[in-house]
Amino acid sequence: MLARSRQEAILDAVRRHGSVRVSDLVEQLGVSDMTVRRDIGELSRRGLVDRVHGGAARPSSSTEPGFAAKSALRTAQKRAIGALAASLVEPGASVALSAGTTTVEVARHLRDVPGLTVVTNSPPAAELLHDPARADRTVLLTGGVRTPSDALVGPVAVRSLQDLHVDHLFLGVHGLDPRAGLTTPNLVEGETGRALVAAAASVVVVADSTKWGVVGLTTIAALEEVDVLVSDEGLPGAARRELAERTGRLLLAQVPAGGAPHPQDGPHPRDDPKQQEDDA
Repeated sequence: MLARSRQEAILDAVRRHGSVRVSDLVEQLGVSDMTVRRDIGELSRRGLVDRVHGGAARPSSSTEPGFAAKSALRTAQKRAIGALAASLVEPGASVALSAGTTTVEVARHLRDVPGLTVVTNSPPAAELLHDPARADRTVLLTGGVRTPSDALVGPVAVRSLQDLHVDHLFLGVHGLDPRAGLTTPNLVEGETGRALVAAAASVVVVADSTKWGVVGLTTIAALEEVDVLVSDEGLPGAARRELAERTGRLLLAQVPAGGAPHPQDGPHPRDDPKQQEDDA
């Protein structure tokens, strides 16, 4: 098993259980104790887990992993989510993009949509969309202080958003939780996220399935404020039902082996009783 695959498996175990022991990971992954400890050390260095005696634990709600660290995780799922989310945008629309590795994938696919006006607090997304040869596209980058997750945040960013009105917001989040809603570990980034939500006619959240059950330090918005949530097929059945009930629409992106991603509507529990049984 490749190091990236092992580290994603460790992260999944920590997210599901809150903590995990080295001995259990050795058995699960079929590798040596030293290999597991090395992987945990690397994940800890990147801020994705806390290294504890005998294993690894979920990081503090105020821990903010860096952009580069997150970019290496769940790449196929993020590409599929980005493609599906971008397909919701019509030519000539105005779009806001929050910072994040998944919203960068949305930006990558928006390059094919003509006539866009894009507002973002993500320097990587702005760089992807900037093209002097495209006179039909306008890219507005907010000011602000740059965070470890490569977001421009703070009073300058908030003020630049207060008088704007966009058709669609694509919002990346640190976590999704039934009680806490959409969260981030950065208080100032939360404030900027709330300003982005207020500026949008339609809020589209893009979050891979590992974000479910994760709670950051501050809430950006409640689940009920989400018009469309785009995730992947790794989302558990209970989460699908909850999100289908509490958001306007749930979409799941599929990643076929060796193929390009293609979309699928998420099941709605009131419409498909059999799916409820299958997913339970």
